[in-house]
Amino acid sequence: MKSPTKGLLLATLIAAGCTVSPATQTSAPIPHGAAPAALQAIAGEVSEAGLRGYVETMVGFGTRHTLSDTTSPSRGIGAARRWVEAEFKAVAAKCGGCLQVVLPSDVVTGPRIPNPTEVVDVAAIQRGVSDPNRVIIIQGHLDSRVNDVMNATADAPGANDDASGVAAVMETARILSGRRFPATLVYAALSGEEQGLVGGRILAEYAKARGWEVLAVLNNDIVGNTHGLAGVVEDRVRVFSEGVRSAETEAQGNARRSVGGEVDSPSRNLARYIDVLADHYLPVLDAAMVYRRDRFGRGGDQVPMVEAGFPAVRITEAAENYTRQHQDIRSENGIVYGDTIDGVDFAYLARVTRLNAITLASLASAPRPPLEIKVEGAVSANTKVTWTASPGAASYIVWWRDTTSPTWQHSQLVNAGETSVLLEKVVIDDWFFGVQAISADGYVSPIQFAGVVGAFIPAPTK
Repeated sequence: MKSPTKGLLLATLIAAGCTVSPATQTSAPIPHGAAPAALQAIAGEVSEAGLRGYVETMVGFGTRHTLSDTTSPSRGIGAARRWVEAEFKAVAAKCGGCLQVVLPSDVVTGPRIPNPTEVVDVAAIQRGVSDPNRVIIIQGHLDSRVNDVMNATADAPGANDDASGVAAVMETARILSGRRFPATLVYAALSGEEQGLVGGRILAEYAKARGWEVLAVLNNDIVGNTHGLAGVVEDRVRVFSEGVRSAETEAQGNARRSVGGEVDSPSRNLARYIDVLADHYLPVLDAAMVYRRDRFGRGGDQVPMVEAGFPAVRITEAAENYTRQHQDIRSENGIVYGDTIDGVDFAYLARVTRLNAITLASLASAPRPPLEIKVEGAVSANTKVTWTASPGAASYIVWWRDTTSPTWQHSQLVNAGETSVLLEKVVIDDWFFGVQAISADGYVSPIQFAGVVGAFIPAPTK
């Protein structure tokens, strides 16, 4: 959602230490200080040719079906995942061992996996330097399919679904591995998505077993096409997010029904964060927020992540072409079917990759969102907002918006060392509230909705 003039004005006001009045309509601030130049440099390093090379290699494995050959050196899911593993290790060698390559796996049976099958993810972990247990994940799925989801032998190039997403993951790893961040980054190529979102579940369980505090998951699935059906051409990218968290507890549900928060899960505020970054750093790419967990009646590997309690979004193209998804390669009535590489727009894929890369860098560089946010002001003309300090935060921004507004509108800067603010003539009944933390060099956390329903990383049980 593009609003560059408003956002730039707000960033200027915040940098000057000014307050934005409740009457002023604004979008969330862009990072300021040293952040813009750093994020622009990251965006500038994305290579369209490199993305094409990744996709060409994945298509060259013939099929990457989850149940396909695992021993061939050149065909099937086994060859594909060994190649991804080797690529991650090559990146690790160039950055002095900054990546730990792991292979989370599980032996699975199910409706689409009739015989016990080992499903293996390939992930590269880039440890944070000062807050390593805070984790941001970027992922795509390596497996592919044709019309018959059980056909593991037919050619299934999967160029767009989802070699495009895995290419975005690998290119982001190549670029960000040369930098250091406070938080940990995880780059993951998942398997088993087409057989029941298996790879996403495996990675979610791997994260929970290690006690990772997952701040955000960016699931890239079908991110390389601009030409849809009926001649539609779209260069936007959609960001899907759930409104109420899938893992909501009974206590959280009771709190939400009392004070609101139906459109303020951490996943939803992660989507808003991505939208703001696109507005200000990628003027040729509009991030269109879609207020649902996935496309209508469909799913992706972000679903097991949100079910595990992790904030997650699905990033996907705006103009899906269903003649190229889950199709046998063929021609019928003048229509060419099949997910082949000629259906990938690499300039567009590069723009989507830039959005992913700057989002990961911004999230990993910013402080954590405040741990706990409370609002007080019942039967009062004013509202008091308080929060727990975030390590590394130099200042904070308190946000509020109309209860019917889809995005944050009004803000007030709070100086370093302060963890409360009194909003005069702002009646608590009429607004939703949130807080974000700002580092000394200008990186901002996502805006966290006030109350337990909005917590990105839940507070420890007392």
